[in-house]
Amino acid sequence: MPARPPAMSDVAQRAGVSHQTVSRVLNGHPSVRPETRDRVNEAIAELGYRRNSAARALVTRRSDTLGVVTPASALHGPTSTLVGFEEAARVAGWYVSVATVRQVDAETMRKTAEHFLDQGVDGIVVIAPTNEIAQAVAGLDSPVPIVMISSTPDVPPGRHVHAVGVDQRQGARLATRHLLDLGGPVLHVAGPQDWFDAQDRLAGWHDECVAAGIDLIEPVVTGWGADDGYAIGRRLLDSGDLPASIFAANDQLALGLEHAFWEAGVRVGHDVALVGFDDEAGSSHYAPPLTTVRQDFAELGRLATSVMQAALDGGPSERHVLPPELVVRASSARA
Repeated sequence: MPARPPAMSDVAQRAGVSHQTVSRVLNGHPSVRPETRDRVNEAIAELGYRRNSAARALVTRRSDTLGVVTPASALHGPTSTLVGFEEAARVAGWYVSVATVRQVDAETMRKTAEHFLDQGVDGIVVIAPTNEIAQAVAGLDSPVPIVMISSTPDVPPGRHVHAVGVDQRQGARLATRHLLDLGGPVLHVAGPQDWFDAQDRLAGWHDECVAAGIDLIEPVVTGWGADDGYAIGRRLLDSGDLPASIFAANDQLALGLEHAFWEAGVRVGHDVALVGFDDEAGSSHYAPPLTTVRQDFAELGRLATSVMQAALDGGPSERHVLPPELVVRASSARA
C-alpha cells in the first residue's frame, strides 16, 4: 500500500507548532513571527507537503482559479494583454485557465463561460478588442464576476460585468498633437473599424485635428499588419501626394510604411514624420527608431486582477482606465 501524502498535521508536528499556525503561514497571515514562518516553510519543504486545493475550496468557496477568454490572434495587443494579466494573476495567487476562441458569438461565449463555471472558477476575464466579443459578453448571465479588458467606452449592462482598459482615444490625441506641433495636417492610417482600439484611435486623431482647427485629410482604413502599411506607403508614393506627417494606428503599420518610404528614398523623420501605437518590442530599433504610444500591459494586468478582487468582494460594476504614454524617437524628429 503506498504511503499517504503528508498532511497539515504532519507539518505542524515537524515544525513544533499548531495546526492553526501552519494554516496562517499557508494563507500569508501577517501575524506569524518570521522565525516561525521559516520553520513551517522548512517543514513543508522537507515533507513535500502540498495543499489540498479541493478541500480548501470547500471551506473558502474559492478555487483561486480564473477563466480567461481571448481571441485567436497573434496580434501584439491581445497577446500582450494576456501575458500581462496572467503574470499579475499569478503574483496575486490565482491560477489561470485560458480558452482561445476563433469564432466569437453569443453561443460560443455562453459555452466557454459554462466550461469555466464547470471548473469552479472564481471569475471570468474576457479580452475583448472587438465589437462582437463585447456584445457577446453583454449577453452573458454569469453567477461569477466578469472583467472585460477592452477600450470600449461603456460597461455592458449587468451587475457582474466590470471593465478595464487603456485610454486609446487619449493616446491618439497625444500622437496627433505631437505631429501637429511639427506643422501641417496629419494623415491617419487607421486599423480595422470593428476593433475598439482602431475606432478610438481614429476618434482621437479626429478630435485633436478639429480642436487645432486643422483641415482633415481623409483617413485610410486598412488591416493591422506590416504588409498593410507597406501597401498604403506604396499607394501614397504613387499618388505623388505624400503628407508631411502620418499617424499609424499601430507599430506594424508604421513598420510597413517605413519600408515603403525607405525603398523610395523618402527619409522618415526628415521628409515625413511618422508615429505608431503600442511601443511593441523592437520599435526602438526600427530605421529610424519609431515614435509611438506606449501601453503598460503589465499595469493593465495588475489593474484587472485588483478589479476582479474588488468584484469578488461585492464591488459595483464600473470602468477603470489607464493613461497611455507618448515615447518620442527619431521617426518624428523633423523639427
